[in-house]
Amino acid sequence: MKMRRQCRLWWPKQLLSNQESSSSILLGWFVTCSPSSLDIIVAFTCSEGLLSSSSPGIEGIIHETHGSMPTILHDKSMFSVLGLCITDPTSNSLMAETEDDKTKFSDCGNAWAEGSTNVNGKNNCRSCSCLQSDGSLRKNSQSFLGKCNWVLLMFDSPEQNVAGIQGIPKLHHIHWNCLTMSEYDVHVIIYETPSYGAHHFSLCHSSSNEQMKASIKNPKWVDELHKKQQFIELDTIILAINCTAAAKRIFERHVAPRRSLSLLSIFPMFLVIIGNLFSKFMASLSTVLYIVLQFFQMHFNYESESWMYVISANVFSKTAWINIQIRCYQILYWPIFLQENDLRSQSCVEYAEKAAMHRHSMWSALVIDILLGNLVGWSLLYNAESICLSLLNSIHGFATFLRSGCVWLMGNPAGFKLNAELAGVLGMVSLNAIQIWSTIWIFVDFIFNYIIRGLSILGILCGFTVPAALFIDMIALATLHVSTLHWLISLVYSSQIQALAALWRLFRGRKWNPLRQRLDSFDYTVKQHIVGSLLFTPLLLLLPTTSVFYIFFSIIDTTIKFICVLIEVTISVIHVTPYIKIFLWLVRRGRFPSGIWLEIFGCQSDHSVSPSADFADEMTSSKESLHLKDFNREKSSILVSVLHSNYLSIGKVILPHYRGLFSRVSGSSFSRVAYGILIGQRMPSIRGTLPSPMPWMSLPYKEYWRLCHDSLIACFR
Repeated sequence: MKMRRQCRLWWPKQLLSNQESSSSILLGWFVTCSPSSLDIIVAFTCSEGLLSSSSPGIEGIIHETHGSMPTILHDKSMFSVLGLCITDPTSNSLMAETEDDKTKFSDCGNAWAEGSTNVNGKNNCRSCSCLQSDGSLRKNSQSFLGKCNWVLLMFDSPEQNVAGIQGIPKLHHIHWNCLTMSEYDVHVIIYETPSYGAHHFSLCHSSSNEQMKASIKNPKWVDELHKKQQFIELDTIILAINCTAAAKRIFERHVAPRRSLSLLSIFPMFLVIIGNLFSKFMASLSTVLYIVLQFFQMHFNYESESWMYVISANVFSKTAWINIQIRCYQILYWPIFLQENDLRSQSCVEYAEKAAMHRHSMWSALVIDILLGNLVGWSLLYNAESICLSLLNSIHGFATFLRSGCVWLMGNPAGFKLNAELAGVLGMVSLNAIQIWSTIWIFVDFIFNYIIRGLSILGILCGFTVPAALFIDMIALATLHVSTLHWLISLVYSSQIQALAALWRLFRGRKWNPLRQRLDSFDYTVKQHIVGSLLFTPLLLLLPTTSVFYIFFSIIDTTIKFICVLIEVTISVIHVTPYIKIFLWLVRRGRFPSGIWLEIFGCQSDHSVSPSADFADEMTSSKESLHLKDFNREKSSILVSVLHSNYLSIGKVILPHYRGLFSRVSGSSFSRVAYGILIGQRMPSIRGTLPSPMPWMSLPYKEYWRLCHDSLIACFR
């Protein structure tokens, strides 16, 4: 059986009730991927009177509109005049043309279904009787409808409708490659025109799709299905639908008559003036900050060889300096993030939404960070004395805890009989270090109140992350004696463990081969066995004493590092959280589509309409499997459905941003840390992933002011 031709007509929802003029011109895209399938995406309609009164040529306007589309759509399909839409179905010429086309062009229509393009030139679409039904229509159509590909649509009377929806167009016939076709199955898909800030369509979520491809291996039948010829170019169709609003805006800007300046109201002019003043003020303020940052950068580069700079850089280089760099780069680079670099991508609503999310992510994170910094900073500033007193009491209590712990370990902790001499040496070394550090902190008590006030002011000015990062480094500096004691005792403990392991291999007659990373057999002498026995016994008996001190300081050091890790993870979460996406998802979920689905309203075969109740179901569409089923093999049918979108949940919006937060943390990393603690190695730091700092900006002051001013002015246009 010969396969019937399939035609999908993508019709804007706002055109269902727009049937004022007797005839209008359709503009949009033709998309085809097989000889038996055709997609017609109608972007908008234009009345013939408005089109004939336009000053420039219609072909130039269409060419310029097509050139403004994204590159992918520009290569796949061309924006053009699709044909005519006639609201008066009583034309005798159209009725006569129907019978004439069925007999005269039946062979040509079959040839199109078979993929043939060699047709006699007398069947050119310019000779179609529908173009000769009206004088003005013929005059205006010779310049842009005299092409090989166009369609003719018509509306029934308001009493006749399909599936209870008025304004559904009917495809009268199609001219394709100089061929006329009248036998086809039509699928009318009604869509709501995407608009920036409201909604758009998208086939799938890119991050979830990549994650699915990476985690699940497709079976062979799926790969074979991808290799088959597609029935529909769904990527191109969705891209064209997302570009309909931009195409209409660009087209009407050239066709519609421009208003005179006298018609402009006072309110838009007032907004323009306010926008210019605000742009100049923000550009001047940003330039002042830019000058200050450049001065500090030059000063640090000049003083980079001094001993004070080297010490401060080593102390605060872990977290504080990275966050200060991130904050400086956010202040410097905001006009570059605000600029719209790719103007052609702005024609697609989906691309424009992604670009806007990327632009606004930086300043939204900066605003939330500063708000949190003001909240915490003002709280610290108003309660600085009480907080300072509480912290000093906590520090002194911590020192007392360390002293009592060391004294407890020098005796018989938990009933264990330790070596008194070794425990006394380790305990006295620890007590002396704790006492020296406590004496130094007496001088810090006098300036501790100023440190708290400085952190609060820094949080108010620079945000929460900068003082939090400084607080991490201050914790590391305040507990330097604990980390030093832990390092010394872990060095003794690890050396003791390694010596015992080597002596145990000596008794077994094995030797570690570092080149091949394996144990090889080895013949030891009697003297080596005697010396090994003499060393093995005291090392084994002294191991419990060393282990007790090592476990005590390891628990304290791990607790301190865990607190620092929690603060740093909080800083990383503040940096990577997409605040603008969360806000927009709560306000308008239509800006986060993920997949499409069709709601079928009904099917009409000739003049018999199936009620919508018989087709009251929803079918989910995908990129590979969306195609039109032939509901009636004997007669032409019209299927009516409405295009809808699925939306992302809040988890799918946020989780991709947190995916790289703990990229270095896994089950194997925890096992390595546990094994390192067991054998006495230093615990590696497990931290969150901060944004990578960008290169330092060096521009003249006037050029930077102009860059800030132009970026803000572009937002008010």
